[in-house]
Amino acid sequence: MCAHVLVAEDDEKQAELIRRSLLAEGHTATVVHDGAAALDAVRRLRPDLLVLDLMLPVIDGFGVCRVLRADAEDPDLPVVMLTARSAEDDVLLGLELGADDYMTKPYSPRELMARIRTVLRRGGRGASAREDDPVVRAGGVTVHPVRHEVRCEGTPVECTPAEFQILLAMAAEPDRVFSRRQLLQCTRGFDRSSTERAVDVHIMNLRRKIEADPRRPVRLVTVFGVGYKLSGGRP
Repeated sequence: MCAHVLVAEDDEKQAELIRRSLLAEGHTATVVHDGAAALDAVRRLRPDLLVLDLMLPVIDGFGVCRVLRADAEDPDLPVVMLTARSAEDDVLLGLELGADDYMTKPYSPRELMARIRTVLRRGGRGASAREDDPVVRAGGVTVHPVRHEVRCEGTPVECTPAEFQILLAMAAEPDRVFSRRQLLQCTRGFDRSSTERAVDVHIMNLRRKIEADPRRPVRLVTVFGVGYKLSGGRP
């Protein structure tokens, strides 16, 4: 069962470990690092499941769960909570707020993936259960996380797995400037030997596929001295 999983975890190493594990399971993953970003991503991307760290900055996991369960658009979004706090009161509060499962740190990534499979199956979520799968759009580019499809102005675009993950991350946050290092993290599940310079090659290849004139890009543009961004407006 392929699903789009949103990971809200402020520990970047933990978030990357979860992301790689999800990719290895055949899922797609989007990572955010605070509670406000998690709520925004849920509303924009409509993921199949949320892996939610309890101790998030801005809005903690309890607050995120409260808002989600009051959201009329998708009050039944499956949530797996993660936390270093194992007090019984915290566990009970998480479950009372609507968490579908709860794991305390440290945990086994294999066990987390097994829990995710169970929650997805129980909730009837994933590519095999949904027809209205999430779609991310920016500047004439459409990225379908679950179906692993990309279109530019309606025309199918063939992408490598690394290119797809880079484009998905950028389309999810149009006009945000990503550094090479940030984009490199999107490819780690596919080529662990990649360097930041490899990102330039991926960007060059993507421009050949989505730009009318790759030498004068208007969608996937360079922000000199910083990195790259995907324009949210039509060229």
